[in-house]
Amino acid sequence: MIYHLHGKLSGKEEGFLVIDVGGVGYKVYSPKRFLAKLPPIGPEISLYCHLHVREDALDLFGFASPQELRFFELLTSVASVGPKSALAIFDVAELPELTAAIEENRPDLLTRASGIGRKTAERIVLELKTKVSTVDSSGTVRKMEADADIVETLASLGYRREEIRAVLEKIGKEVVGMEPRLKAALKELSGKG
Repeated sequence: MIYHLHGKLSGKEEGFLVIDVGGVGYKVYSPKRFLAKLPPIGPEISLYCHLHVREDALDLFGFASPQELRFFELLTSVASVGPKSALAIFDVAELPELTAAIEENRPDLLTRASGIGRKTAERIVLELKTKVSTVDSSGTVRKMEADADIVETLASLGYRREEIRAVLEKIGKEVVGMEPRLKAALKELSGKG
């Protein structure tokens, strides 16, 4: 089992990266949020990995931390949640927000992931509620809801969702509530931040 890889980032594509470890290039599927944060090709990086074995393929999935890897493995332990669906869930929010949504019994926040319907989201919450925990889960869920509304609002104005999410991550946690966060995001997106 491959648990950890450390090597040179030699390629980045939509949905995966290539890491060169001792002259061997490993194709590693990763969350879009993680891929967006990676530096340009060339520097050394470390990944925590899950090897998914199928009849016709061996797929590696890589994450920035052991906590993200553990959460991915918890997600894939739920019936009807495969590795690609689990990656889609990672693209909804950061790990603390995802665990808070589960803790607060909010499957609606998980249905924002591509390919995750209401029943699957409810199953995830039911099966993982006692297996995850986060500090101030209710406050985290409120922030997540506000940010999701902001993403939808700004996307309707023509901004790209990835760009909006990146700006929202830059905005400090001291800026709370939808209206102040929306104003801060608009200021940043318009280049006046």
